[in-house]
Amino acid sequence: MTASKHHRDEPTGTAHLDSTAQLMTRITSQLGTQLSHVRLDGSRRTPPQAPPTPPTRPALVVVAHGSRDPRALATVHALLDKVREERPGLPVHLGHIELNEPLLTDTLAGLAPGRAVLAPLLLSRGYHVKQDIPAALATAPHLTARVAPPLGPHPLLVETLYARLVEAGWDPRPDARTRRTSGVVLAAAGSRDPDSAVDTARTAALLAERLGVPVVPAYASAAAPTVPAALRALAVRGRHRAAVAAYFTAPGRFATQCAQAAPWIAAAPLGAHTAMARLLLHRYDGTLASTAAAPVQRQLTSA
Repeated sequence: MTASKHHRDEPTGTAHLDSTAQLMTRITSQLGTQLSHVRLDGSRRTPPQAPPTPPTRPALVVVAHGSRDPRALATVHALLDKVREERPGLPVHLGHIELNEPLLTDTLAGLAPGRAVLAPLLLSRGYHVKQDIPAALATAPHLTARVAPPLGPHPLLVETLYARLVEAGWDPRPDARTRRTSGVVLAAAGSRDPDSAVDTARTAALLAERLGVPVVPAYASAAAPTVPAALRALAVRGRHRAAVAAYFTAPGRFATQCAQAAPWIAAAPLGAHTAMARLLLHRYDGTLASTAAAPVQRQLTSA
């Protein structure tokens, strides 16, 4: 009877020992945690701080014109890939004024509320920069955004034009006779806005300085002179060795039309050149800097 009772009482004693051991383990753990915050001299250690969360960068929205030529869209996507390579982590989006998806209004509508910079993939001032892009931005009240200036004129554009001419066969080290007989027509799309012609003429002047030969701006539409007329003007000056530099961001109908008029070499459009990617980022950075200096809520004019 006594043995049986002792056998029944044994589990109760074991459970009591287990509870005591668990309690001691918890006390030891808590003491260890507290002591880890105390230095040998008795002062408290500063607990480690979590790294600060980096601020979200304002989105870069590249605004392309749009084209029915499928090569244009492929070129723009390739250029945006280069922008992302140059600036990892930057949110980069694409919106078109017309003809291609996504349209700019749809891209803006899909952005989360916050800051953005709209960078026109356009080469001069004109209706699209002054009217179409601000009008699209007005449909996105959830954004605090500014419109960057167009890409041109800028030395990075000139370097791209020069590289495309050399690729087409332009001699980077011409002799004196070649310089006397050479010239370039800078073929642009054209616009009725006089500011567009001013910007294109400035790019032509910068390219002339780079090449050391005359560069005449000409247009595929809406402005004069035409490319054939500019080529004839060079010929009258004894510049029969004339090249056509394509002042277009991507292939398309106008670029093809201008190239066909070339009596000698015709350069490819600016395309996905690294200098173009860097120029877009330069416009993005410059617009953010001007915003920081004078913040404006949903500024609708070009920076």
